[in-house]
Amino acid sequence: MKKILLLLITLSTLIFAESSAKVVYDLTTDNIKAFERKILKAIVANKAYYESKLKELEVTVVIHGGAYRYFTVDPSKTEYKTDKTLLADYANLKKRIKIMSDTYDVEFLMCGAGMPKHGLKAKDIVKYVKIIPNSTIGLIDRQNEGYAYIPVGDK
Repeated sequence: MKKILLLLITLSTLIFAESSAKVVYDLTTDNIKAFERKILKAIVANKAYYESKLKELEVTVVIHGGAYRYFTVDPSKTEYKTDKTLLADYANLKKRIKIMSDTYDVEFLMCGAGMPKHGLKAKDIVKYVKIIPNSTIGLIDRQNEGYAYIPVGDK
């Protein structure tokens, strides 16, 4: 009986170990088209792919550099107020990002160290984004937890 129980535990561990994948996006781009293509559309497509394989995809996005602009409560009250492309479609963009958090369980982590350089405080950032000490810590932590690393920058 003990052998059967041990076998069942071992098999269930293997099944659950194979049932998820993990990815951390290192988001620094200020290019809205790249952000939409490589984050908003790619995450949905990747989640659908893994779901079709009966796997879950755990996603974390670490935000820093030029990417702060997508996660402000109101970019017109920040240094991004002159970014006409961002302001023109921000209401729609903000809804799509919120859906990523709520529907697709995407975790958003923002580098707190760079926020002052951009004139940002915690009150300026949407509530579903967690502010962490710096982006490096977020990337190190997720990679040590087995997350695949994908850079989304301007180069």
